[in-house]
Amino acid sequence: MVNAFFPMTLLKYLFPFIDPDVQNWSSRARLLRWLTYLWLLVGLIALFSASYPVADAEYGDGLYYIKRQLIWTWLGLIGFNFVVRFPLQNMLKIAGWLLVLSMGLLFMTLVGLGSTVNGATRWLSIGPILIQPSELMKPFLVLQGARVFASWYALTNKVRFTWLGIFALALAEILIQPNLSTTALCGITLWLMAIAAGIRWRYIIGVATLGVMTAVLSVSIKEYQRRRILSFMNPWDDPKGDGYQLVQSLLAVGSGGVSGVGYGLSQQKLFYLPIQYTDFIFSVFAEEFGFVGTSLLLTLIFIYGTVAMVVALKCNNRTYRLIAVGAMVIIVGQSLLNIGVATGVLPTTGLPLPLFSYGGSSSLASLFLAALLIRVARESKEAEVVKFVNT
Repeated sequence: MVNAFFPMTLLKYLFPFIDPDVQNWSSRARLLRWLTYLWLLVGLIALFSASYPVADAEYGDGLYYIKRQLIWTWLGLIGFNFVVRFPLQNMLKIAGWLLVLSMGLLFMTLVGLGSTVNGATRWLSIGPILIQPSELMKPFLVLQGARVFASWYALTNKVRFTWLGIFALALAEILIQPNLSTTALCGITLWLMAIAAGIRWRYIIGVATLGVMTAVLSVSIKEYQRRRILSFMNPWDDPKGDGYQLVQSLLAVGSGGVSGVGYGLSQQKLFYLPIQYTDFIFSVFAEEFGFVGTSLLLTLIFIYGTVAMVVALKCNNRTYRLIAVGAMVIIVGQSLLNIGVATGVLPTTGLPLPLFSYGGSSSLASLFLAALLIRVARESKEAEVVKFVNT
């Protein structure tokens, strides 16, 4: 009996689609699981096309990036399967320590131990592997933020301000890298979680004011951030300079037309569009699949966000509800920010498209957050108290 049980348990973790226990999950948990798999599959298909030409030119192997992404995806799905089966209460007990640990890794990038890519020192090199601590921090920031804000009025002022200081330090570390876009995303996520927790509005408005002032100060000090904003307002003023990325992205999106030029047939990915397999992968997708394909992708994101919101609203546990809100904001919000950049609605940032863009740290963080949502859906139905009436 034990010998038969062990292989099946092992298969559940190593191969995500082999799991007969899923039929016992709630309908929302099962739906989120399959939506995650669908999103991931479409992303891998898009990445294969977007990365093939540059991988072939740089490494003589068009499969270079997709092979590595498949390995990261498999590792992420093993973690995904673990998280959806691990009680949230146990995760919350260690969330604070994991957040501090990820902050320690982030600090290492600031003291000369990080690897610089495209002018930003955001990665740590472990042999041939690059990890991005700011991405790995996101799930732990959500977990600990939910834990603090859910019990806000039961905490002493000392504990409150200690954790607010830790959150502020984490955001400051990301900002110094520099990475304004990720700082803003994480800050907005914590801010929305605080609103969902019912924190008094004077605190909410005060933090929002401080955040806006910090962003303005950062843009004022860093010239490249200021140039990005100015070029976003009219990229055609400098199409070969600061506006180059956005101009090439808009050409790709516009070339897609109604039904796209066809899978694998994007012209902009052929060394016109920069970083086409990470920040601007949506542009390649839009060129190849057109308005119809992008509409279907946006519909998928909308359905995912709607189901996630329903999970949050139906959850009886205050802490778990905030976890669902935080995970949803990062996954869906980051997706919309990335698409907004690619279509010229927002200034150019370095945010990847979750479950689409190449990158191991991004894949691990996105699958971790998706697993948290599913876990909340699994645990959201708590036993109702039954009142006995004397007859």
